[in-house]
Amino acid sequence: MNMKLDGFGILVKDMAVMVRFYRDVFGFEIKEAEDADNVYLEKDGTLFLLYRRTDFEKMTGKTFSYAEGINGHYEIAMSVENFAAVDEAFAKVTKAGARAVLEPTTEPWGQRTCYVADPEGNLIEIGSFVK
Repeated sequence: MNMKLDGFGILVKDMAVMVRFYRDVFGFEIKEAEDADNVYLEKDGTLFLLYRRTDFEKMTGKTFSYAEGINGHYEIAMSVENFAAVDEAFAKVTKAGARAVLEPTTEPWGQRTCYVADPEGNLIEIGSFVK
């Protein structure tokens, strides 16, 4: 059996808030309405899915627990062209409503990186290895 990674999804509490965030703050090309059941989009060749928690629970017939607040279960990693762009992106997205988690920092392994959180506390990294 050969499995190929197509993308990833986030089970969301408030679809309208999350659609607006990823569309307006990060520029994802979301064409579905804010009250859509599922939001599928492709960003740079990767499938990105927003799926309402209550709909997923109804489909599976199960209830799930969800992290509250800023959580460290996973991250969405975004790359930019260089170190200066990390700083610019951090300033832009935090001004637009992303919550600051880690200000731009150059790490010992040579990456300039920063972290923000979306409205439901999921981590988003913005980084570059290019000075």
